[in-house]
Amino acid sequence: MIEQLKNASAREWIRALEREGFRARKSKGSHHVYQNRDGRRVLIVYHKLSDNFGPKTVQQLLDSTGWSETDLRRLRLLK
Repeated sequence: MIEQLKNASAREWIRALEREGFRARKSKGSHHVYQNRDGRRVLIVYHKLSDNFGPKTVQQLLDSTGWSETDLRRLRLLK
């Protein structure tokens, strides 16, 4: 599934998280923690909002959010 993901920037991932109800909880330097009401937390590490993530980072984001392929299509993160 990672092969089908578009090369989304940190800004696009953050927008997708916020559409799904995640809110910024804390940040320290380049580390930003977003949390959903159901308790899921996602750590995003970026320096600029235009930064793109490698495959391992994307996999960790997907593991943290628990998003399915359907969710990714709805959030426009798939090609």
